Amino acid sequence: MASGKPKILIEITYDDWAQKYLRSLPPEHFMEATGQSTQRKITLESLDLLHYRRPEVQVFNELLVQYPRPGQRKPGQVVPDNMVILSDESPRSRSSFNLPLEKAEPFWVLEYVSNSNKRKDYEDNFDKYEKELKVPYFLLFYPDSQDLTLYHHTSKKYVSVKPNNQGRCSIPELDLEVGLLDEWVRYWHEGQLLLLPADLLRNLDAAKLRVHELERRQERMERELAEPRALIERHPPRANNGRKSKN
Repeated sequence: MASGKPKILIEITYDDWAQKYLRSLPPEHFMEATGQSTQRKITLESLDLLHYRRPEVQVFNELLVQYPRPGQRKPGQVVPDNMVILSDESPRSRSSFNLPLEKAEPFWVLEYVSNSNKRKDYEDNFDKYEKELKVPYFLLFYPDSQDLTLYHHTSKKYVSVKPNNQGRCSIPELDLEVGLLDEWVRYWHEGQLLLLPADLLRNLDAAKLRVHELERRQERMERELAEPRALIERHPPRANNGRKSKN
């Protein structure tokens, strides 16, 4: 794509390519195994909390990424299961993420592969992330075999990130760690596990129970103190009226 074109023309052209891509997808592309859908749900719910703490962290689901390729009219195209960008601004386009029109580039892409339902050409996607887009981080997870790898781009190629003593791989730019917990990829921010909504609700319910128990204890103590107070009110201590006691 010629960089001198007006942005509106580039946007129209890329939107047209996005529509052609959508029409070309086979039916199996829209189907995913339970492992893929569960991990996607966990990732979105976890990184929503990260977005709350760091608003520049934006997470997208099945968003078409389009980018120019030298000497080719058709842009490069790839759809990560999840994608993270670092930006205070929302993407310009709603139907696809078009690099020539955006101020941010993909920072982290995540793919979940099921042996029983391979929806994409993951090897081709790997090459696009590594060689064409040079995305800084790429997470690849096989739920069936519990195989998790986080790759970091060296500016030349991807190298796998070595787990720390807790078995987690670090993304320092986000103060984030990723690792397996109960057979799923989970996320730790500043050393603390990012809880899922169900976990947060359980903690909230537990806190409510503790508050209710404290209220019951306070009520019981009030009842236990009520009788002594009533006796004191009926028989107040006598004042000595300033008289000195006799020896």
